[in-house]
Amino acid sequence: MQTVTAVAHRGDPYRFRENTTDSLRSALDRGADAVEIDVRLTRDGVPVLLHDDTLQRLWSVERPLRSLSAEEVRGLTAGGVPTLAEALAATGEARVMLDLCGRPDRRTAQRVVDVVREHGAGDRVHYCAGAEAMLAVRAADPAAEIALTWTSPAPPRPTLLAAVRPRWLNYRFPLVDRELAARVHRDGYLLSVWTPDTRRAMRRLLDLGVDSITTNRIDVLHALRSTLR
Repeated sequence: MQTVTAVAHRGDPYRFRENTTDSLRSALDRGADAVEIDVRLTRDGVPVLLHDDTLQRLWSVERPLRSLSAEEVRGLTAGGVPTLAEALAATGEARVMLDLCGRPDRRTAQRVVDVVREHGAGDRVHYCAGAEAMLAVRAADPAAEIALTWTSPAPPRPTLLAAVRPRWLNYRFPLVDRELAARVHRDGYLLSVWTPDTRRAMRRLLDLGVDSITTNRIDVLHALRSTLR
């Protein structure tokens, strides 16, 4: 059985608040090969780590992120929402999977790519999201490593694949069966999945030969993977 890449979804969210530097560090300490983080822009164009379009769920602040400057976000969350630059520093040399949330335009993609370049992280970062976002990333960085998120068992159109040029196809895990896994590999792509959190689901995906698993339970995946080596 091949070695699967263990990716921690938003860090270690069962132990620390998701998308925080404590959560990212905890995931790496508990066996993650990579961390997946969600990125959005503040009003003044600073990429920060947040999945939702508001601060309500995680920080009890009913304010849209787009209406706030980076400094305002820092004040409202007591510094709890890291910038992408801070997250890249906190993860050291580890791999990082950047999920561009919402409906990012070319400006958003360019700003995120610029921060990655400024911090010399291009060789350890790859990007994931749907077709529109990944087309924007490809335009911003012709050399970017891309995981195209796909939510249908039907394959992406050849014209889309030619434009995006992904290395990975990224599927919600219940969609993946033996036929789909074989087709993805036959077409020359790596297969990543998100987000199984039970040992049984992870074992099924390992048996199917997926290349990467993104999970909220990185400790469970790390322990399971260790028993199968």
